[in-house]
Amino acid sequence: MRFGILTGGGDCPGLNAVLRAVVRRATVGYGDTIVGFRDGWQGVMDDVWEELTIDRCRGILPRGGTILGTSRVTPYQVDGGLEAAKATFDRHGLDGMIVVGGNGSLANAHDLVADGIPCVGVPKTIDNDIAATEMSFGFDTAVHIASSAIDRLHTTAEAHNRVLLAEVMGRDVGHIAIRAGIAGGATLTLIPEVPFDVEQVCEALRRRHAAGRWASVVVVAEGAQPQEGTWTMPEYEVDRFGHRRLGGIASALAPEIEARTGIETRVTVLGHVQRGGTPTAFDRVLSTRYGVAAADAAHDGAWDHMVALQCDRIVRVPLVDAIGRPKTVSEDMLEVARQFFA
Repeated sequence: MRFGILTGGGDCPGLNAVLRAVVRRATVGYGDTIVGFRDGWQGVMDDVWEELTIDRCRGILPRGGTILGTSRVTPYQVDGGLEAAKATFDRHGLDGMIVVGGNGSLANAHDLVADGIPCVGVPKTIDNDIAATEMSFGFDTAVHIASSAIDRLHTTAEAHNRVLLAEVMGRDVGHIAIRAGIAGGATLTLIPEVPFDVEQVCEALRRRHAAGRWASVVVVAEGAQPQEGTWTMPEYEVDRFGHRRLGGIASALAPEIEARTGIETRVTVLGHVQRGGTPTAFDRVLSTRYGVAAADAAHDGAWDHMVALQCDRIVRVPLVDAIGRPKTVSEDMLEVARQFFA
């Protein structure tokens, strides 16, 4: 059998480990052929590809990024895109596609199944916001990087009696922020699920510094929102895919905190550092398990399904159960956080 594979959306630690595992399982386990398309669906539409072999995948397990490249373009965003993708699919004699991507990529995979391109999904996002799976690969790496950064920020904050805001990724959910905040001993963590009151934030910081605790680290998810009427947010640009270009909330919030509290406030934006570089051991193993399971699912013809982690088992779930709504921070996790955040 012949299968195509692509990586779509933002890059993520563990993508190469998935590719390596798919190739190993498909070629050695089944004698199948894997055709890798460059830059996501753009490569499918343009017919830019390479055959992925064991030799091609040697040494890529610990590498960040993706050897195939990635993009956010889909066949539905380009005139004639669906026809071009189907023509490439037929030209290569493919039996199906393995789509490694986040919410947008998986939603497109679901639609493409109905339009004649069979797809199996693999959940990929450092935000960990894909429903129907307990963990997506790349998330553990992002939390590790963010918590390590918070550890470092504590020492410089203490040296200067400052408030330091650490902005982390998290467009619609605060999984990275809340776990990194707990692991790093942050003073406060602001996440999209719980709108914040700027004055309450400032009051918590005043109390802390008045008590002689002469440093504070506040973790801010890039998608955090203030309670209506408490503070005016900066306007965000919208990219060509309809997504807000987030980032910068900490830089806007810092002068407001400093003006209200009188405490010097600085900002560190972790940005792409969180999703670059080598994946953690946990993510390498999870990516490998996903890759093996995706090759099995494709070989079995389990189209319109996604491989998922549930109770430490890799299972198959319908793509429709994984798309359309982000997985938010649970109330249990929020309760744990309340015990430690000011």
